[in-house]
Amino acid sequence: MTDLASGNNDFVTVAKVGAIPEGEGRSFQVGERLVAVFLYQGRYLAIDDLCPHMGASLGAGYLDEEGVVTCPWHAWRFCVRDGKWADNPRLSVDTFEVRVVGDEIQVRAEATTRQGDKETWRQGDQV
Repeated sequence: MTDLASGNNDFVTVAKVGAIPEGEGRSFQVGERLVAVFLYQGRYLAIDDLCPHMGASLGAGYLDEEGVVTCPWHAWRFCVRDGKWADNPRLSVDTFEVRVVGDEIQVRAEATTRQGDKETWRQGDQV
């Protein structure tokens, strides 16, 4: 379910409320990107699904009680609230705005803009 949200081409419906259990994530195609959507403390949060290390799905990773997801392949860890790499917070993966409209979870197709001196990984960057 990745239809463009009716009336607003910026958001894509990815799932229905309840499809993602609390403390877990799922991966969805949003435009040309794979995005991991998590339900953390009652809030839906979204980051780039691809771990910059080797491309594993972060949506399949373990989400801890502090809101940090661990990559299932090599244990790289990222905060789902801001995308920061837990071992070097100057670096981060993209984050995406999420909203709930009725019973639909929707993700903005464009990544949230980064500010300041933080670097953002994009698929294909060297690590």
